[in-house]
Amino acid sequence: MTAHHIVFLERDSVRAEFRRPDFPHRWDEYPQTAPAEMAQRLHQASIAIINKLPLRAELLAQLPQLRLLAVAATGVNNVDLDYCRAHGIVVSNIRGYAAHTVPEHTLMLMLALKRKLLSYRRDVHNGKWQQAANFCFFDHPISDLHGGTLGIIGGGSLGRGVAHLAQAFGMNVLYAEHKNASVVREGYTAFDSVLREADVLTLHCPLNEQTRHLIGTQELRAMKRDAVLINAARGGLVDEQALAQALNEGWIGGAGFDVLSKEPPVDGNPLLALVQLDLPNFILTPHVAWASNTAMQTLADQLIDNIEAFAGGEPRNQVV
Repeated sequence: MTAHHIVFLERDSVRAEFRRPDFPHRWDEYPQTAPAEMAQRLHQASIAIINKLPLRAELLAQLPQLRLLAVAATGVNNVDLDYCRAHGIVVSNIRGYAAHTVPEHTLMLMLALKRKLLSYRRDVHNGKWQQAANFCFFDHPISDLHGGTLGIIGGGSLGRGVAHLAQAFGMNVLYAEHKNASVVREGYTAFDSVLREADVLTLHCPLNEQTRHLIGTQELRAMKRDAVLINAARGGLVDEQALAQALNEGWIGGAGFDVLSKEPPVDGNPLLALVQLDLPNFILTPHVAWASNTAMQTLADQLIDNIEAFAGGEPRNQVV
């Protein structure tokens, strides 16, 4: 077997142990890679491992040896799939590894917002409980998940994992049909109806041209005034400027986000301003919903399984 040259461009993007593939190969890895360094580092690679770096046609055209693009994530919106398809480059991704960690993070955000965790924690920090006349105080109305309606956009493994946990809390679950769909499939509810009925709306769909800014001004204004929006999928699904306005002006009750449209947000972001204001009904975490220790090791093991399957002539988890 001809030795493959494997290049891992973003080794520090996953905190796990990667076993070496069981076939002849050369392995090079870099903690991080700047876009300007990609062509040189991948020039002789037959297998490239990436996470979030963009692989567009202009770069791929400079990589004549590339045969497999192993994505260390589920989302592949950073890859030019049309180019890969046309030039015989296999693209594989990771599936199912976050089936527990993302739903748990989503429930954490839901609970924290509905039960006003940040507001009460801040009050205790500021000494308000210590000075209260009663044994407790009720300055921030608390809502139960039990009996509420959860709207889920995205009916894959993550959406259904969230549904499973939410149902254990006693929530009614609605899966949203595609936006502007002419037919509502069995088991789904019209998109606009889910917006109106949901006490919590959570996003678990991929980012593509059809879903970019899926939630904008019109959708936010259609939601209940005490509803909360959760996004642990992709930042571009939501018009961030519209969300900032919605939270500042009270169109919805709150939002919990684990993602932004550009990460890291080195050039700022409308939602970062809400964090600086210490807005109690907005929670932002730094894209860590996927990152439990167990999930990351599962990802690392599956990535090598994908590479070994490709080298053995039977690609798996193949996107293209």
